[in-house]
Order: sequence, then C-alpha cells, then structure tokens
Amino acid sequence: MKIKVSKKEVQKQVEEFFNEVKKKTPKEIKKIKRLAMGKNIALKDKKKLFCKKCLSPYLGKEKIRIKKGMKIVECKNCGSLARWNLNTIK
Repeated sequence: MKIKVSKKEVQKQVEEFFNEVKKKTPKEIKKIKRLAMGKNIALKDKKKLFCKKCLSPYLGKEKIRIKKGMKIVECKNCGSLARWNLNTIK
C-alpha cells in the first residue's frame, strides 16, 4: 500500500534535502529527484548543486572556468562538463 503525500509536503521535503546536499550520496539525490518529478516539482537552481551524469554533489573541489559568458563546471567524480549561461546565474 502506497502512502499518499501532498505536493506541498513533497516540496517541503525537497527544500530540506537541498539545504544539506553536500552530505548526501548519489542514491539519495536520485530518490529525491524522482520524488520531485513524480509530483511535477521544478528543481530550478537546485539542479546546479549536483552533477547531471553521476548525481554526486558538487563539493567545491570542481574545476570551474568562465569563457564567453558561460560558466563551465567539471565534475571531479566522472569528468563530465556542465555549462550555464552567466546571464541566468544569480
């Protein structure tokens, strides 16, 4: 039997989870991401706190470069690159 959880409760759980994202494992990030997708909750800027490929949190040891109005972050775990426009970063 599945437990019914409201969208507001899930949104509150997601907010609390991302307050301490640096202490989380990729499995935990995957679970919370799927929970948010199930209730159609946008992660917005929270997506920039972990690697898109391996789901490991960015700990501040990543290689960060700024080129032509783009911020490029290289994951230390898997080596994948994440690119964001500097205009959208706040």
